[in-house]
Amino acid sequence: MNTDRRGDMELFLCGDVMTGRGIDQILPNPSDPALHENYVKDARDYIEIATEANGPVPISVNDRYIWGDALSELESRRPDARIINLETSITDSDDWQPKGINYRMNPRNVTCLVAAGVDCAALANNHVLDWGISGLEETLRTLAQAGIKTAGAGRSLHEAESPAVLEMAGKGRLLVFSLGMANSGIPQSWAAAERKPGVNFLEKPSWEYVMKMKEIVTRFKRKGDVAILSLHWGGNWGYEISSEDQRFAHELIDHAGIDLVHGHSSHHVKAFEVYRNKLILYGCGDFINDYEGIRGYEIYRPELAVMFFPRVRVATGELVDLQIVPLRIRNFRLVRASVPETRWLSDLLNRETRKLGNSGNPFRLCASS
Repeated sequence: MNTDRRGDMELFLCGDVMTGRGIDQILPNPSDPALHENYVKDARDYIEIATEANGPVPISVNDRYIWGDALSELESRRPDARIINLETSITDSDDWQPKGINYRMNPRNVTCLVAAGVDCAALANNHVLDWGISGLEETLRTLAQAGIKTAGAGRSLHEAESPAVLEMAGKGRLLVFSLGMANSGIPQSWAAAERKPGVNFLEKPSWEYVMKMKEIVTRFKRKGDVAILSLHWGGNWGYEISSEDQRFAHELIDHAGIDLVHGHSSHHVKAFEVYRNKLILYGCGDFINDYEGIRGYEIYRPELAVMFFPRVRVATGELVDLQIVPLRIRNFRLVRASVPETRWLSDLLNRETRKLGNSGNPFRLCASS
């Protein structure tokens, strides 16, 4: 492994960060807890469910609490950029959408994202418009005021499909594009249009979209830039990677100028692939949520969360190294995974990754210390 990092960019990537609902209720400025779900009508009930599972969840915590041991990893590694899929609306809007589940975080709680040093939030997902267009517009304003760049949603299609541009001192630029697919639960009505706010939406993978993505990337990408596509796709549960999805990811790399595919939507981690020396993360899993204690999918170990730290060669966009840090959610806080939990994740990733034909991926599963 090349240890000269001057020409490399180290990134932090994770899956779904869901700071609404129960998480919002333990932060310093909780929203109105009223919910419009079929069974749960008060967001504080999710705190009670977690408490029954693992003991008391503290209330009115500081901005660093929910990140727990992930912060020490971030502070010691100091990645060049920190990118999340933010799966909540940040708003005081009461314009809830009748879709079954609605995630909302009080705008004053955006400081919890600042505390983790988030540089960019991908927004093309199935919760950013849970509280209507007014909620989306307030989300965009709140994140901009907090100094967090966004991609994947906007006041027009042009804005939604344009990348967040992160300037890396001495290392060029990182372009973060964000796209959401219908099979992740995004309603077609949320698609942005020329004069309509919404998300960067795709009904299903297609060669036509690869060519469109090529045009978009070409419009923004300069020599020496690294381009990421943060892609919200697929269902919540299951490890299968369809041949259609794999082909789409390959074509984005081969033909559209994408250097890294940052996939998410599944509530658990899925396989990854190194294709032509470029990284494809098919499903990063949930990172922060209020599902603790909810039963029914224990086989997938959804309480386990993963930090991905890829190191990418700036000149080529190729993967140099990938380190993976395992954590678990306990009391609505990320804590270090145990040795058995780390072993379980290692076995899972090796098994699922081999199914894609990968036998020598340059990754290390780093036990938290």
